[in-house]
Amino acid sequence: LFLSLQLFGTIVWILVASTQIPLPLLQGWVMFVAVTAWFFSIVFLSVFLFGYANRIAVNWNQADFIFHGATFVFYFGAFLLQAATTSLHYFPRKFNSTTQETILSGREYNISIAASV
Repeated sequence: LFLSLQLFGTIVWILVASTQIPLPLLQGWVMFVAVTAWFFSIVFLSVFLFGYANRIAVNWNQADFIFHGATFVFYFGAFLLQAATTSLHYFPRKFNSTTQETILSGREYNISIAASV
């Protein structure tokens, strides 16, 4: 489960970073969640791989449950924010301008869809 969390967290991180980030407040939270979950999953995995789990008196089943529960809640919130950013694709970037430049280009729209999924 940790390896899949690292893999998909890295993919989200790359996809969001490859767009021009039109709404930094929303997508900044998505990046924060992806990077933080990725980092803590590496720490958690290292604790198990190097045998520190046997030396530290912690209920690891409960710690694992709390970690993945919190990660689910934060990733779900990040999904909602990324999906909200993606849904604004057809709105113009500048409301007072005569040009019809959208917030997300076609390529960035597709990347945002992939990051949302």
